[in-house]
Amino acid sequence: MNRHTHATIEVEGLTKNFGPKEVLAGLDLELAPGTVLGLLGANGSGKTTLIKCLLGLMKPTSGSVAVLGDDAWNLSAATKSRIGYVPQEVATYPWMRVRHVIDYTAAFYPNWNHEFVADLVRRWHLPLEDRSGTLSVGQLQTLGIVLALGHEPELLVLDEPVASLDPSARRQFLRTLIDIVEDPGRTVLFSTHITSDLERVANQIALLRTGRIEFCGELDTLKERVKRIRILARHDLPNTFAIGGALSCTMEGRVATATVVDYSPDMLDELRERWEADISASDLNLEEIFVELHESRSPRAMAAASSEGSY
Repeated sequence: MNRHTHATIEVEGLTKNFGPKEVLAGLDLELAPGTVLGLLGANGSGKTTLIKCLLGLMKPTSGSVAVLGDDAWNLSAATKSRIGYVPQEVATYPWMRVRHVIDYTAAFYPNWNHEFVADLVRRWHLPLEDRSGTLSVGQLQTLGIVLALGHEPELLVLDEPVASLDPSARRQFLRTLIDIVEDPGRTVLFSTHITSDLERVANQIALLRTGRIEFCGELDTLKERVKRIRILARHDLPNTFAIGGALSCTMEGRVATATVVDYSPDMLDELRERWEADISASDLNLEEIFVELHESRSPRAMAAASSEGSY
């Protein structure tokens, strides 16, 4: 496969309005080849709108979007053949049998991997002779995943791909995805609310809020910078007790618990000396970090989280 040296995705100043409502507000994003990016955001934050603008399914109001070197709104046939996409709701031809849907899709791709697809169909128990219109929601989602993977795309875009899958099917999909992302030239953008899935496959995380990317960087770096601190002081802490840069803080008597976004070992030493306290720090999982960052109203907190490992 011919690999290109430019960024797989380049977005600058992207805005998208629906009437007076601004859904994307001057968004910037860049993905290097080989990146596996987990896109996180609350409902209504603009994730699906961003994905549709990236794929040329929706025209931006302003700004620029380039995918694999092409303007997203004018993707060439050659560029489209290098992209795989699984939407939230898979649409197909309800009168066609699953076998025929796969064959019809394969006809558009000269590099279709028939052996790989046959293996996926077997492992995921897709009923080849059933009409696609009779499939369950989960089976239809599975079919959409197969259709997106069959040509082994250079860029794979997944918009809530496992929302309708049962736990067994979801686990099988993640195993396949882990194998796929081992290719250093393949780029994946994975939007999902299931943060544990992102922790398994993503090496970068982007947090989308109110139409902007407010954090984008390495998952490991994010976990190193956001920690939960527990403080046990010798005496009751004052009502004015606070930790600069904390996303949240609760206090009761001699005990305080805070989530900080610019953690460093020096911070513990400083707090230990200042409050004559026993201090401990613990890790947070991605879901806990997402909730803390998303609910924080502090631009400083977001800037601190993004200060290392960002694009």
